Amino acid sequence: MSAILAIMRRELRSYFVTPLAYVFLVIFLFMAGVLTFYVGDFYERGLADLQPFFDFHPWLYLVFAPALTMRLWAEERKSGTLELLLTLPISVTQAMLGKFLAAWAFVALALALSFPMWLTVNYLGNPDNGVILAGYLGSWLMAGSFIAVGCCISALTRSQVVAFILTAAVCFILVLVGLPAIQDMLAGGVPTNLIAMVSEFSILAHFRAIARGVLDVQDLVYFMASIVIWLWAGVLVLQLKRGD
Repeated sequence: MSAILAIMRRELRSYFVTPLAYVFLVIFLFMAGVLTFYVGDFYERGLADLQPFFDFHPWLYLVFAPALTMRLWAEERKSGTLELLLTLPISVTQAMLGKFLAAWAFVALALALSFPMWLTVNYLGNPDNGVILAGYLGSWLMAGSFIAVGCCISALTRSQVVAFILTAAVCFILVLVGLPAIQDMLAGGVPTNLIAMVSEFSILAHFRAIARGVLDVQDLVYFMASIVIWLWAGVLVLQLKRGD
């Protein structure tokens, strides 16, 4: 456990020794505010809730999660420090978990800094704070899934640009299959059972269920399983490269 925490602290420090962390936080909060209050018609809805805020999170993470994870392993490979890291008395699994937890904790910080929006809706009305809390939980879990995808793909390449594009593409597909418009388009020539099965793999469907305040075990298991599977795949990639 100490090795994982050491890697996590190392990665978190690396975020804040460069402008990356501050740029990420400012742009994330700015975009979240603009999308919520202007694009999301927050005031026109006449409802004291944060549903417009959470509705845009999948699309925000499509950009920010790849940007956050593209350097995790690609930079190690490009700079030649990957071999040094893998020779230290830590396992590949511990290194992967440490890097993942650092990125996930950073997203948690970004979400925590959005608390003025929560205060705003409580000032304007009487929202269901339980639903809002569930929305934050769902957003954090969804971010964890996106970050796990990024950790795996970053381990595949030494190019940060390639890692960014591939991570964004995979995450986009995971969101896309849950859109009602896509499901309606497939309904004409694809069996209903197959559409239902594919939709179960959609991050969007599981996130929206939690964001509505419904904490179903199935949705929680989906996110945790998604994180574990992608991190496991990333560990396998690094172990294969270690054996080369």
